[in-house]
Amino acid sequence: MKNILVIGSTGQIGSELTMELRKRYGGDHVVAGYIVGAEPKGELLESGPTARANVTDRQSLEMAVKEYHIDTIYNLAALLSVVAESRPSMAWKIGIDGLWNVLEVAREYECAVFTPSSIGSFGESTPHIKTPQDTIQRPRTMYGITKVTTELLSDYYYTKYGVDTRAVRFPGIISNVTLPGGGTTDYAVEIYYAAVKGEKFICPVKAGTYMDMMYMPDALNAAISLMEAAPARLKHRNAFNIASMSFDPEEIYKTIKKYVPDFEMEYQVDPLKQSIADSWPDCLDDTCAREEWDWKPQYDLESMTVDMLEKLRAKLGK
Repeated sequence: MKNILVIGSTGQIGSELTMELRKRYGGDHVVAGYIVGAEPKGELLESGPTARANVTDRQSLEMAVKEYHIDTIYNLAALLSVVAESRPSMAWKIGIDGLWNVLEVAREYECAVFTPSSIGSFGESTPHIKTPQDTIQRPRTMYGITKVTTELLSDYYYTKYGVDTRAVRFPGIISNVTLPGGGTTDYAVEIYYAAVKGEKFICPVKAGTYMDMMYMPDALNAAISLMEAAPARLKHRNAFNIASMSFDPEEIYKTIKKYVPDFEMEYQVDPLKQSIADSWPDCLDDTCAREEWDWKPQYDLESMTVDMLEKLRAKLGK
């Protein structure tokens, strides 16, 4: 990677990925792509170049790629699971029509492309415990359908045209920097904010609902490490299972409560979020990622909780 374009640079993952890439490759080599109305601000704006890069507007992608001599694209444009269910046509337009534009530009200008998939790409008929790398994928949400299509279309461009496409299936991402925007796993971020603010947390999914989760530093490292991996080692490409921790609301609550003894939580189950969560795996088997590009997470629930609480207390002045 020499010159990188991050599409969706102001989102939950994109805002932190852009900064991490700039630390590793230099600010001038990482372009923060944005759409009108979601322009970079602060450090994201000041630390490197920016360019309009709307996946639904192929011309804007071409202009950015040509102007900055881009050779690697991180395509993070997508609607998250809950939002996608309320806006299915927009989810498809951004996730698939937009991906088509990205891949066509990548084919023409010889760019490598990272477009993440998700645990949402699986469905109720998928094995939920130690979900295999290669298994049945029959999601029943528009979010999941777009993610399965992302995997297939990315593989098609690799086998048909030789475009260097790579992806991971992200679990729920937990961050102390940028709030999530409408995902089923958002509760695992919101619960920390409630604890630090001294508020009772209202949990939208029931006890016993296990989902794979990951702390943002591990997620960033996964995305970058995969793109740095030697192509000859990759037997899979789109997309690798990656795993770090799996817990239910009771486990994260009890872990936080060790450090915030007065913290309280009650359940008010959101039927949509619960139904989506129930269709997802409890935990993934990430053996292939470990074998093919040396994936290894650094954080578990305990170490993440300590860091989250420390960082949020400083951020919120608590």
